[in-house]
Amino acid sequence: MKISQLLKFSALIFVTVSLLIGCAGTTEDEPKAESDAAAAISAAEKAYKVALDELYAWRDTGKLIKKAKKALAAGKDAKAIKLANKARKQAEDAVAQKYAELDRLKDFLALDDAEAPAPAAAGDYQVVSGDNLWDISAKSEIYANPYQWPLIYKANKDQIKDADLIYPGQNLSINRNASAADIDAAVNHAKTRGSWSIGAVESSDTDYLSN
Repeated sequence: MKISQLLKFSALIFVTVSLLIGCAGTTEDEPKAESDAAAAISAAEKAYKVALDELYAWRDTGKLIKKAKKALAAGKDAKAIKLANKARKQAEDAVAQKYAELDRLKDFLALDDAEAPAPAAAGDYQVVSGDNLWDISAKSEIYANPYQWPLIYKANKDQIKDADLIYPGQNLSINRNASAADIDAAVNHAKTRGSWSIGAVESSDTDYLSN
């Protein structure tokens, strides 16, 4: 075989092998990208569930996860990963913010042991150091359901400006005749309220009180 023919034959083999390797690489990369996107979405959903359980999920986190799933279904894996990672970070930041706010809340609830507030009237509840509406609502003698705390907030809107800030010694009225519709509205608000901050009245709380 002539040298020129040998070179042509070698070049042909090289091109053929390169194409096979290239095709094999493309076939393997696509499932990997899809798998990475699915894993990112799964991580975002787990973080979001934690935030929901903590009652501190941000409102658009769920929307970001839905967009990530839609992007994955459309084959836009990079976009799906970006959206899922953003949603996961939001959920993690929300939970971190909650506990940072709770630490601040302790300062507001500090009560001198020497203080002895007057006892609450029958049917009311007197706030003690460390209380919050969630825990009060969960008490068996109140509602035995923490998600009904908005009922207490609404019944005492004249003395509670910020639902996240109550003071030892306050006597709170407890609405024990709430209708089923009122209870449903309260629970729904508790579950969908969104993020909160001590010292500020959230717009979602204002909307709830106005209904």
